[in-house]
Amino acid sequence: MSAHQRETLAVTCVGSFMVLLDVSIVNTALPSIQRAVHASFSGLQWVVDAYTLSFAVLLLSCGALADRHGRKRMFQAGMAVFSIGSLLCGLSTTGAELDGARVLQGVGGAALATSSLALLATAFHDPRQRVRAVSLWAAISGMALGVGPTVGGALVVSAGWRWVFFLNVPIGAGCALFGVRVLAESRDPAGRRVDVAGQLTSIAWLALLTYGFIELGSHPWASARVWAPLATAGVLLALFLAVEHRSDEPMLPLGLFRSRLFSTTALVTFLVGFVLLSVPFFTVQYFQGVQHLSALASGVRVLAFTLMFSLSAPAGRLARQFGFRVPVAIGGLAGSAGLLSMTQITPGSGYADIWWRLSLVGLGFGLMLSPLSAAALAAVDHRRAGLASSVANTTRQVGTVVGIALLGALVQTQASRSAASALHGLPQAAAGKLAADLSRGGAQVALPSSLPLGLSPARFHAIGADAYVSGIHAAFAVDALVLLAAALVAGALLRTGRRAAVAAVEPEPVTARSEALRA
Repeated sequence: MSAHQRETLAVTCVGSFMVLLDVSIVNTALPSIQRAVHASFSGLQWVVDAYTLSFAVLLLSCGALADRHGRKRMFQAGMAVFSIGSLLCGLSTTGAELDGARVLQGVGGAALATSSLALLATAFHDPRQRVRAVSLWAAISGMALGVGPTVGGALVVSAGWRWVFFLNVPIGAGCALFGVRVLAESRDPAGRRVDVAGQLTSIAWLALLTYGFIELGSHPWASARVWAPLATAGVLLALFLAVEHRSDEPMLPLGLFRSRLFSTTALVTFLVGFVLLSVPFFTVQYFQGVQHLSALASGVRVLAFTLMFSLSAPAGRLARQFGFRVPVAIGGLAGSAGLLSMTQITPGSGYADIWWRLSLVGLGFGLMLSPLSAAALAAVDHRRAGLASSVANTTRQVGTVVGIALLGALVQTQASRSAASALHGLPQAAAGKLAADLSRGGAQVALPSSLPLGLSPARFHAIGADAYVSGIHAAFAVDALVLLAAALVAGALLRTGRRAAVAAVEPEPVTARSEALRA
């Protein structure tokens, strides 16, 4: 490995690590952020979805821009935007400011994700060297998901939640300056043009869908704040599909979905994304808001999920022996069982009764994701491997956006019902307002200035804790059903020959996969 190759590997690994670290590190800081900016539970959903939404909808277009205008240029621009967004996140004083800065982070993250692996692929011409480089890149990237909660907790405890974002600034600046010297420019002048109409309609329909689902936590279906954005999102989705069908160079080539293997993989990947981030999102708030643990202690406890997720990912190579459907189906069943067991936790559950449940969920995800990535590549001609992988990645991110929005609304609705039931003996007007306040705050229950006669502060907080746990029980039950459906779909439809499965996880196709985010 030459000095240039080592330096390129280092820069691209740092870029990818930062993007994935920001997915997991923020979860531990959410309760502190909620208190600092006086955010509601819906506001916390936007802290997550603002980043994931902008990241998801720009992945395909950033790949096209990188191919046509230079991958090094796109990497540098992405690093700059991501770092500026991180700085603005740390300086935010309101929820709206933070959400806007998170959108900027997502834009930079999409540019980094699409260009880092493409730069790595062009630096390593020898297939075997490329395999080792991509494997190391993937391993280091995966570590970000594992260590994120603990790093986030340590920063919150020692320096405050703002340093969860400030940390990115010096690292990003150093990486950008180092990249100017070591990265080699590459481009594909014949690459796809940016599908402007498709990009605009995709942003609009997914943003409105997310808004409608998040508002569902505070308003009924009949409210204009729910049905109007959801109906408009449906119309814009139809328009997006029509635009893509007519476009000569579509952002999302619908022809990919004519392959049963690819369409099945995309569906299962969406279902996995729907569940994935909800686990740390809800459990971190449970540890901090219900059990009153510190951010660091909460981050350490979530390691049972994130580390098992990361450590079990290599088991996806079971596809070499059994094809794709066996590890994906087993992973779906294991994750579903773990999530179903999470519906048994109580406000006072000890960690000895929780860690194995989180580990089982993490094991399920680890078994599923690697074979799904390989299946997306096996479903198409190797010349379209980059596009197929990008579409699959986008599908998972869209699932994450929808999952956080819809499951968060479910938690609020169920928490409100639980709190209303517990407050049944109070006057109806007082009980209704308190129940709404308890559900709106999620796990962070703020004591009102005055309580009805007979309701002590201790009892109020106990009702709030029970209400939140009831809410996440409902969310975990839905998660379990979603992963069970993913397992059944994979078992029935994710069929391909063993030779194709071996080819998708062995060195030669990794060469194609190393260009996975170029399209």
